[in-house]
Amino acid sequence: MEKAIKIGLAILLFLCLLKMPYGYFQLVRFLALVGFAYLGWQAYESGQKNIAFIFFALALLFQPILKISLGRELWNVVDVIVGMGLVYSAFISHEQK
Repeated sequence: MEKAIKIGLAILLFLCLLKMPYGYFQLVRFLALVGFAYLGWQAYESGQKNIAFIFFALALLFQPILKISLGRELWNVVDVIVGMGLVYSAFISHEQK
């Protein structure tokens, strides 16, 4: 399930690079909050406190309530870096199990 969430979030973040309606970005923020919070909780429960901290920090960065205004260009960079990290961690975690 964690792998599917990571890949799903990565796809959503990569799609943010395209010209999308504003509602899509709102949806991505909400889904990212829920997804990163879930991944953080799972990491915390399995004793990976550093990974949990990263996921909880990402949940706060993407949360839709108190928006962090970085500008489109910087958000695109963040989306690509986080998306690549999610894909990488999905396959690294899968290989180690």
